[in-house]
Amino acid sequence: MADEEPVDQKKYLEEGCKPKCVKQLRSYEACIKRIDCDESGHKHCTGQYFDYWSCVDKCVAQTLFSKLK
Repeated sequence: MADEEPVDQKKYLEEGCKPKCVKQLRSYEACIKRIDCDESGHKHCTGQYFDYWSCVDKCVAQTLFSKLK
C-alpha cells in the first residue's frame, strides 16, 4: 500500500459537484456568448467563472477534508 500512487480525490468530487452548480455554469456560458464578438478585448467573464468554481469548491469542501489523511 505504501507503493501506491496517491489519488487526487478532489477531481472525483468535483465531477459529482458540477451538476449542483448548473445555474452558475449557465451564467458563465451566457456571458461567453455575449462577449464572443467583442473586438476590443475589454469585456470578460471572470466574475462568472469564479462564481462557478466557488460553487464547486464549496460543494467539494463538505466531503473532501474527511477523506484526506
